[in-house]
Amino acid sequence: MTRSGVGSRWGGWAVLSLIILAACEPAPDVALPSPYIPADWPLIAETEPVATAHAAVASVHPMASEVGAQILHRGGNAVDAAVAVGFALAVVHPSAGNIGGGGFMVIRLADGSVYTIDYRETAPGRATRDMYLDSAGNLTDKGLIGHLAAGVPGSVAGLTEAQRRFGALELSEVMKPAIRLAAEGHVLDESRARGIERTAELFSRFEASRRKFLLPSGEAPPQGYLFVQPGLARTLQAIADSGRRVFYEGYIADLIVAEMERGDGLITKQDLASYRAIWRDPIVIDYRGHTIYSMAPVSSGGVTMGEILNMLEGFEQLPTFGSAEHVHLLTEAMRRGFVDRNHYLGDPGYVEMPLAMLLSKGYAAERRSSIDPTRASATPELRPGRGEGNHTTHYSVVDADGNAVSVTTTLNFGYGSKVTVAGAGFLLNDEMDDFTSAPGQPNMFGLVQGEANAIEPGKRMLSSMTPSIVLDTDGELLLLVGSPGGPTIITTVTQVISNVVDHGMTLREAVGAPRIHHQALPDRILYEHGGLRGDVARSLERMGHVVEERGGFSGEVAAIMRTADGWVAIHDPRSGGGSAGY
Repeated sequence: MTRSGVGSRWGGWAVLSLIILAACEPAPDVALPSPYIPADWPLIAETEPVATAHAAVASVHPMASEVGAQILHRGGNAVDAAVAVGFALAVVHPSAGNIGGGGFMVIRLADGSVYTIDYRETAPGRATRDMYLDSAGNLTDKGLIGHLAAGVPGSVAGLTEAQRRFGALELSEVMKPAIRLAAEGHVLDESRARGIERTAELFSRFEASRRKFLLPSGEAPPQGYLFVQPGLARTLQAIADSGRRVFYEGYIADLIVAEMERGDGLITKQDLASYRAIWRDPIVIDYRGHTIYSMAPVSSGGVTMGEILNMLEGFEQLPTFGSAEHVHLLTEAMRRGFVDRNHYLGDPGYVEMPLAMLLSKGYAAERRSSIDPTRASATPELRPGRGEGNHTTHYSVVDADGNAVSVTTTLNFGYGSKVTVAGAGFLLNDEMDDFTSAPGQPNMFGLVQGEANAIEPGKRMLSSMTPSIVLDTDGELLLLVGSPGGPTIITTVTQVISNVVDHGMTLREAVGAPRIHHQALPDRILYEHGGLRGDVARSLERMGHVVEERGGFSGEVAAIMRTADGWVAIHDPRSGGGSAGY
């Protein structure tokens, strides 16, 4: 079995009879794929590919990836492994891995059939349009922190439904690794210990969260601490034994409702019992002879990415990667894609959307015709947008038969609402913040929220999650890709695909290359710290762009790509992760 991990030494892994790995050494210097990438750009060299002959898993945590690889070794298929990884991430990556949140899954089977499942959270039945405003009409933090922030969770419904329909193993079998990790513990690595430390004050406000995440002294546990979660282990065992019903109708539902009553939350037994994951038709994008499958609304990712790529396709050859001309064209396509995203997209159960028009080549040509190759456009005002938290996580799985699964899941912001369900041991999401809470006021991403995404009972909040699967020009499986990052998810996934298709990059180069982001409003190009050469930034400013360097990096891709010898799996060097396979 081949494996790789990033970060500090981690342990607690003997419970799965796997090898404990030390921190990986930095990768050697490698040639940059474009002269416009700054000479001191570090991430391509730090990107650590894992080559496998038969099957591969890439996720944000080495233990979760190893869980997926073990399930594949035991005879499970890619869906079995994806479900196992999803439950394992709820244990080892609690800031975003979850059973108290939601997500999206894209499945391509070896016979070429494609399925997508939407298990996004929904608004409780007692939710109201203005529930997060104070008496003066100003937005409060109740949509971010505390019981009132939680939407009805969808992850358990989505994972168990995917397993029921396509899994080769029993649910109890694929959940065994996650249960063991929760019951016997795992050693916190540097990234997870630091995340708990940053959130300690908020955890201390809620008794069950304080008991779960903090030491008796009230301090965060240090790196190297054996993190045991008996309450979560019991919950996972109950799901393994009884499936989704125990979560949505049984004693776990009772615990969720009791937690709501303790903190003045809104979720009821009826909300939980009526929740359903939804199988949807995928968004299908034809880009330079490649076929891309991604999520349809209530995810905005597939449609917006499709529109951006369709505009780019009209240029016979894109300018050299990282040049001012290249960044300008990317920006203008992103700008137009986000303007339409913000104006048209929402929950299909509540909003009429012209998806065929938005994804048509003719419409892309019309939008492309307004791009001046030498001058920045102006973003129209009053075209409201929506955003979401950036503490999401993505994972990709491909098995030896060629079945492939691309999954993005989230609690919204890091550790969701910060509320742990007492007696059940898992965090609740704060997805209600993704609705329009105060029309006209910018959210945490600077996006001005609109009427079409207003809070309504039972409604699903718009998402940017973009789990995707790409076929080559012969219709063979080529690439699985996705990322966290709020609105930057769409532009991150789009750029990785373009890097491979347009610029001929290896997966290592495509993931490690610098990224930009533009979301229409605010009207500015964001680029990763150190990711643009100074002369390129100055050229963009002369074109009329506002160019702003981020304080850090963008996205956290987990991707798998076919090679001549099998597969290569990549976890983004922008933060800790792990890949595994055989």
